[in-house]
Amino acid sequence: MSALVVLAVDDEPRALADVQRLLERSPRVERVDTAGGGREALSRLVSGHYDALLLDVRMPEIEGLELARLLRRFDDPPEVVFLTGHAEAAVEAFEVEAMDFLVKPVSRERLDAALARIEAARARSGTGSAQASGATGVVALDNPGAEGKRLVRLDRISRIDADGDYAQIHSEDGDFVLRASLAQLEEDWGGAGFARVHRAHLVNLNHAIELRSQPNGTAVIELRDGSRVPVARRSVAALRRRLKG
Repeated sequence: MSALVVLAVDDEPRALADVQRLLERSPRVERVDTAGGGREALSRLVSGHYDALLLDVRMPEIEGLELARLLRRFDDPPEVVFLTGHAEAAVEAFEVEAMDFLVKPVSRERLDAALARIEAARARSGTGSAQASGATGVVALDNPGAEGKRLVRLDRISRIDADGDYAQIHSEDGDFVLRASLAQLEEDWGGAGFARVHRAHLVNLNHAIELRSQPNGTAVIELRDGSRVPVARRSVAALRRRLKG
């Protein structure tokens, strides 16, 4: 089995540097990434695969326990090990099915024991860092009118509309926003079936049910949620070939 890919998260720079150093010296670890808080960690988790998440319990923005609960929406979430100076948080940690709970300062022996447990768990489940990311297909979006992020699967997104510096995301789970350009989203999500059909619209072709030609050479694509999205003249031929393929 491949060595572990680990994400370590702590809002205290010195504590984060200490655990990073221990992880990098472990033969059980292939790669270590770090994040200085919950939001940064969530961004890394939705864009890459990790076997293990070493996570501080008390953090601003998104606390460790809240982030651990969000991971339940992932197909193949990393194993969670909590790092904290608050021993009283152990009960809550195990309520979110954490693999282990390490009290700071973390010793090399205690950390190695936690990594061994993670290796054994990943081996039993047949997963590892060489496999496809369990986070692939999940994106963290801003939820208008509510605090925090919402995790939404890409296959539930039907279309995206440009709105200045933001993208309006329309999905089966509701409407959300993301600070990104359509060009960037087309590059990032093209492999999941998204296509730019107009300068202001990106659609998930897996949701398409009909492409209707218009007299002026443009077209309209109808999606299974009933919405109709205009297709620019220059995009019609390529889109028709892609849908037939």
